[in-house]
Amino acid sequence: CLLMLQVTDPVNMNISEPDSSFVFVREFILLGFSYEWKIQSLLFSLFLTIYALTITGNGAIICALWCDQRLHIPMYIFLGNFSFLEIWYVSSTVPKMLVNFLSHKKTISFVGCFLQFYFFSSLGATECLHLTVMAFDRYLAICRPLHYPNIMTGHLCTKLVLICWVCGFLWFLVPIVLISQMPFCGPNIIDHVVCDPGPLFALACVSAPKTQLLCYSLSSIVIFGNFLFILGSYTLVLTAVLHMPSATGRQKAFSTCGSHLAVVSLFYGSLMVMYVSPGLGHSARMQKVTTLFYAMVTPFFNPLIYSLRNKEIKTALRKVLGSFNIM
Repeated sequence: CLLMLQVTDPVNMNISEPDSSFVFVREFILLGFSYEWKIQSLLFSLFLTIYALTITGNGAIICALWCDQRLHIPMYIFLGNFSFLEIWYVSSTVPKMLVNFLSHKKTISFVGCFLQFYFFSSLGATECLHLTVMAFDRYLAICRPLHYPNIMTGHLCTKLVLICWVCGFLWFLVPIVLISQMPFCGPNIIDHVVCDPGPLFALACVSAPKTQLLCYSLSSIVIFGNFLFILGSYTLVLTAVLHMPSATGRQKAFSTCGSHLAVVSLFYGSLMVMYVSPGLGHSARMQKVTTLFYAMVTPFFNPLIYSLRNKEIKTALRKVLGSFNIM
């Protein structure tokens, strides 16, 4: 879901065949946020703090859910796996950003760039799929409450989690391999915070319209397909909640689904901005900030959203923190 295609520069794409005399690049320069040293140091401190808090917050949720036997049910199993996913998702890009803040060269190897590209895209696709599964779980729990225990068994829950991970890591494998086989003969400057397909297509010596179309198609399916499924699920959930006779039941249902809807809004909101406006004149800076938002800011807020709106998680967190004499 992170394969957002930028408008490629025709100056960099006017070579139909690579010249054998060209020296192909072995590393890229990942510009990121290039400012004077004082600002770089401030950004490094800010990003490091956010990264540490993100790891700590999501790790605390995993520990709380693991230690409380009452929370070993599908809804919280999905949440624990989602927190585990967020830790890896933010770790696929932020450590390199931190290194670049303290480096003058800001280089990344050819292999390192495509490994980052693969893991960032795959983890992003896995997150899209996982949010969809969580929406499906809430639909079953609220719209089919009598059938829910028989449908959403532990076995099905495990299968859905595995499907999300496997499909997520296979979704963009073919286009990433195709892009890595393209010749890159310079320049080697990527004006972005991560290795992304748009800048890579622009730096290639040859045009690849079929590969670009494949990336665009797969991105569209994984983003809009999952988003429409989530939207449809919560439309049915909202209809069912509004027809509940009990005000307490409605409040509990809204509280349960509110956290997930907030996370979906944060993640897909920034993703849509990145996706629908790739060709604006100010797109380079805008895409950096937007990518940073869904790659780093959203994982940072997720533990806060789930812990503040869920009494069971707050209770479990108090027990975990109390065992370490933190609370």
